[in-house]
Amino acid sequence: MSEEAKVAADAAPVPIPVDTEGMTSLYANFFRVTGTPEELVLDFGLNTQLMQPGGPESVKLSQRLVMSFYTAKRLLNALSWAVNRHESTFGGVETDFQKRMKTPPTAGR
Repeated sequence: MSEEAKVAADAAPVPIPVDTEGMTSLYANFFRVTGTPEELVLDFGLNTQLMQPGGPESVKLSQRLVMSFYTAKRLLNALSWAVNRHESTFGGVETDFQKRMKTPPTAGR
């Protein structure tokens, strides 16, 4: 085996088995990013203020994900790849709610 083939074989991704038994799913439309010099902390929750009229309601955080910055960078790259693939198939994802609205809100409503 040539030296280049050995390097390519060493660099090939190794499949990692995963166990999904007992896994739960979470829907989040709110997140908060904090951290320390060693770790990144992501908190996830549900913001119901747009769903229920009335006074301000606090966002109930339900999940926390703590990871190293190395893992966070790999996650960033994976999410970037996934969003780019989605946008190339379905069009751009607009994150500004006001720009996504088909009709602007009327005054007094």
